[in-house]
Amino acid sequence: MKKIILAFLTIFSFISFKSNAQLEKGNVIVGADLANFNIGLKKGAVTSIDITPKGAWMLDNQIALGGYINFGLTTQKVYGSSYTNTNYGVGVLGRYYVNNPKYNLLKAGRWFAEANVGFQGTNTKGGSSTNGLGLGIGPGYAYFITKNVALETLLKFDENVGFGNSASSPDLSLHVGFQIYLPGKSTVNKIKSNERM
Repeated sequence: MKKIILAFLTIFSFISFKSNAQLEKGNVIVGADLANFNIGLKKGAVTSIDITPKGAWMLDNQIALGGYINFGLTTQKVYGSSYTNTNYGVGVLGRYYVNNPKYNLLKAGRWFAEANVGFQGTNTKGGSSTNGLGLGIGPGYAYFITKNVALETLLKFDENVGFGNSASSPDLSLHVGFQIYLPGKSTVNKIKSNERM
């Protein structure tokens, strides 16, 4: 019973954190971009929707480092024939959060910049393919709908440089998703020490 009460108090204390506690050193970020509206910049590119699960660890109060996995599938008819386009990728990502209140649009929001590097591929059945180094960078905004859940938008320029029929595949994409900001061990210890007082 004591453990249940302690768990309840820990959750309650976490929910009642101040607004920037999500970005404290040692905290963990998990979530996914649920919709990626991808507009191809190269002639013949397709528009697709995909999902990108992410996880990161706050190295500092403004810097996060983690990883991502990307998978997307698009089927379309072009010139009377159908084809399947598959996107995939895995790599590391980094984020820098702007914690200065004068730069944030809303009290419950934070600007950030995200960059990624990893292995990425785009394969079209019966058509072109590009597999190789995936690079991406862009600005984003996290709006905290609760103390630990953020609705995020991210505008990114992605470049897939590698080998295949096409040497590069540039894209400008708008990502929309949710991230959960979980307390790290140091944050949980702070909560427990505050409860003892």
